[in-house]
This record gives sequence, C-alpha cells and structure tokens, in this order.
Amino acid sequence: MVNFKIESEEKHRSLWPFLLIGVVVVAVLVVVFGWVERPGPPGPAAKPLPFGAAEQAYAGKVKFENLKMSRFANFLNQEVTYIDGDIVNQGDRSIAALAVTVEFRNIENKVVMRQTQRPLSEQAAPIAPGERRSFRLAFEQIPDDWNMQYPKIQVTGLVLR
Repeated sequence: MVNFKIESEEKHRSLWPFLLIGVVVVAVLVVVFGWVERPGPPGPAAKPLPFGAAEQAYAGKVKFENLKMSRFANFLNQEVTYIDGDIVNQGDRSIAALAVTVEFRNIENKVVMRQTQRPLSEQAAPIAPGERRSFRLAFEQIPDDWNMQYPKIQVTGLVLR
C-alpha cells in the first residue's frame, strides 16, 4: 500500500502544472473578450470638430430619425446601452465629419450624464445632401437615476464640404 500511495501523490503533482495553465488561459480569454466587447467613444486625443457660425447654421439641417435604444450585457456582465438611428443631411453641402453631444436626464429634468461622440468620423465617406446614414452610439455606464427617456442629441461639431 505504501507504493500505491506514493504513485497516487506523484500523479496529483503532475496534474498541477496543467491545471494552472488552464486557469491562466481562461483568465486571458476573459480579459481579451471583455476588452473586445467594450465600446467607447473616440480617444481623448481626438481634436474637437469645428463649430463656428457656418457649422452652427448648418446644424439645423442635420436630423436624427428612426431612433431606437437597446441594452445588452457583454462577457463581463457589464450593461451597454446603444442608440441606433439614421442621420439625415437635409442641407445642400456634404457632411465629412459629425460630433454630437448626448444628454441623459433624471425625473427632475436635470442632466445626469453628458457625453460627446462621433457618429461620423473623418475617415468615413461623407454624407451627401439628401442622403441618410445609419449610426450607433454606445454608452457603458448610465446613472441609475436616468429617467429612461430618449436622451437629447444635438450637433456640436461639423466638418462640411
């Protein structure tokens, strides 16, 4: 019996490296999938888009239609809220880039979250006059006291052609 016990202990010791490797691989996969699933606005290094008198005058010709909100949980069980819709260029110039500020409010109509995002970057094809383009905005952490109403979306930056 003594020999059998020694062999059994040796078998258990030989399994530990494989078990440890398995745990490390699973941890790395969780981190990678969590990072891939994590949406976010453009980095802080992005320069603000111009919004002078000409851009402010044109902003009224940019419409947001067919808005839909949805909420999903990513692999890390974090909820992400999406706003999908269409940008409609009702003006006579092409829109080469667009920045919007989105405001979420509480039941007292006070702003509880304000975030600027770019549904149309300068790398995308411009939106021609009369054209419609789909967009998606993602928000990771909306405050609990949000009133569950559609947020206010307003143009705060434009590059026109």
